[in-house]
Amino acid sequence: MKICLSVIGLFITFTTISQTDSRIYNIINEVSSERIEADITILAGFGTRNTFSDTLSSTRGIGAARRWIKSEFDKISTNCNNCLDVFYQKDLVLAEGNRRIPMDTWIVNVAAIQKGTKYPNRYIIMSGDIDSRNSDGNDFTKDAPGANDNASGMAGAIEAARVLSKYSFESSIVYLGLSGEEQGLFGGQGFAAFAQEQKWDIIGVLNNDMIGNIKGVDGVISNVDFRIFSEPVPPTETEKERNSRRFYGGEVDGNSRQLARYVYTTTKTYMPEMNPMLIYRLDRFGRGGHHRPFNDLGYAGIRIMEAHENYTQQHQDIRTENGIDYGDKLEFVNFDYARKLTAVNAITMASLAWSPPAPTNVAIGGIVEPSVKLKWEKKDGAVGYKIYWRDTTSPTWDYSRFVGDVSEFTLNGIVIDNFFFGIASVGKDGHESTVVFPEAVFR
Repeated sequence: MKICLSVIGLFITFTTISQTDSRIYNIINEVSSERIEADITILAGFGTRNTFSDTLSSTRGIGAARRWIKSEFDKISTNCNNCLDVFYQKDLVLAEGNRRIPMDTWIVNVAAIQKGTKYPNRYIIMSGDIDSRNSDGNDFTKDAPGANDNASGMAGAIEAARVLSKYSFESSIVYLGLSGEEQGLFGGQGFAAFAQEQKWDIIGVLNNDMIGNIKGVDGVISNVDFRIFSEPVPPTETEKERNSRRFYGGEVDGNSRQLARYVYTTTKTYMPEMNPMLIYRLDRFGRGGHHRPFNDLGYAGIRIMEAHENYTQQHQDIRTENGIDYGDKLEFVNFDYARKLTAVNAITMASLAWSPPAPTNVAIGGIVEPSVKLKWEKKDGAVGYKIYWRDTTSPTWDYSRFVGDVSEFTLNGIVIDNFFFGIASVGKDGHESTVVFPEAVFR
């Protein structure tokens, strides 16, 4: 179907795009709370997954846990005709100079890569953490089941691999288990460096750290709220880019913030019963997660997690004091909630992996004019482009216009001073890239 729009005497022809993709609903329905429960139960059953725990036992410690995770990825790969490249990635971390590392330790990550058919070097990553801890992060003998922190996120990554491996995507997806998180994000540092060395084009990192608790320490109970943490702009921006932001805006429009908005929009479109909460902060106050090492290198990365935490169940020895049960035990995990947040990740990755590359060299003009002019470099695979804009105080992209397969467009009657603007590529099935904020200004 073709539609013609008249814009000041010019006719722009574009193909109408489906607003939703039925495959996304299928992905949501295929995520299983029963399988997630079984995986969390197995991971918690290793007793402890402390970074320094037993690596030789087949039933206890982090070695048994990572071998089991790899075996699950291997099974999934077998079931999809070897569609996953499964491997360990490791780095030696030395005790000298690291107060949280009592002994030289191999930090071993487990990765499963589902290669894209058209853009194999474009990667979307979903990560969970393998390791766990009790009250003392260096105590590797006492139990630390880590059912929610972070067997829930790791089980989510495994389940996402089971579901998405049934589909073919244009871009590559990485299902990733990271180690050494509790001692200083060492697994993320190692894998981010590995990806950079391989010259991966990472378009998004979804770090899942605690996606299974619905009852907060403050008494709030909700199985629909979840938080998306994102930093405002990359730490790798240049002095020129910082100076430009002072005059043209963009203080909250870095690549990670755009990724967070993408998760928000995808969730509201396909899972409207959920309540994604955009948190304008790199991570929880004074704390850290495994998206940060990717952010440090300039990649877009966010943290997806429960909205209502219970601190009596985090980083605690298993015990009962004053009638309060402490410890990160299996009984405190809500498996259906973990299913929902796993589905949020899965549909986000599917949408991104089915989308064309984002436009580049996006520029904006319209100073002292009653219109906004935008231009950009077109990308292979895009059937058209969508202009987004929002009030300068709005956290989300609230207005949009599909403008067809063009490389520039003028929005008449909209004053540039009053809004922020961005551009997204649109694919044949309606899937869009993340929004790109203009990086240049023209007259």
